[in-house]
Amino acid sequence: MRIISLAGAALALSLPALASGEGEGTVSPFAGDLGNVIWTLVIFLVVLWVLGKYAWGPILEGLQRRERFIEDSLDQAKQQRDEANALLREHQEKLAAAREETEAILEEARRDSDALRAREEERAKDEAEKLLDRARKEIEIARDTAVRELFSKATQLATDGASRILERELDAADHDRLIQDSIASIEQMEN
Repeated sequence: MRIISLAGAALALSLPALASGEGEGTVSPFAGDLGNVIWTLVIFLVVLWVLGKYAWGPILEGLQRRERFIEDSLDQAKQQRDEANALLREHQEKLAAAREETEAILEEARRDSDALRAREEERAKDEAEKLLDRARKEIEIARDTAVRELFSKATQLATDGASRILERELDAADHDRLIQDSIASIEQMEN
């Protein structure tokens, strides 16, 4: 509407200059005929009104829709970019947390492995020590048994030897033979 009013005011102000007929060689739509001026003005206003209603309005409305569409698209793109950045940050945080958790699990597994290895080594040392103690005891028992048997046999041999000596009188050759027989008997018992 403003355009129409401005165009009408400009036309009204230029009418007296155009109607005066200055410059005889020029053709003017306002030269001398007031009816032509009115009809020209009416047609101009009708053209302005038709263009304003049917052309400029839809064109302006289409441009405004296009501008709103572009603004909405830019807002959506910004919103989607912000959401994507937020998701990226969230995924990066989750990834970092997962890495930390993985490292913690691996460290705990290493500690558990070291502790288990230390326990197994300690248990193996204890078992080896027990086996050695048992073997020492068995060796002591076997040694004590062998010593007792040896003393028992030696006592028996000494008693047998003394009874043989007492049964008869021995000369030096008999005495040597008796010692040799005793030694042989002891050697047989050891085998």
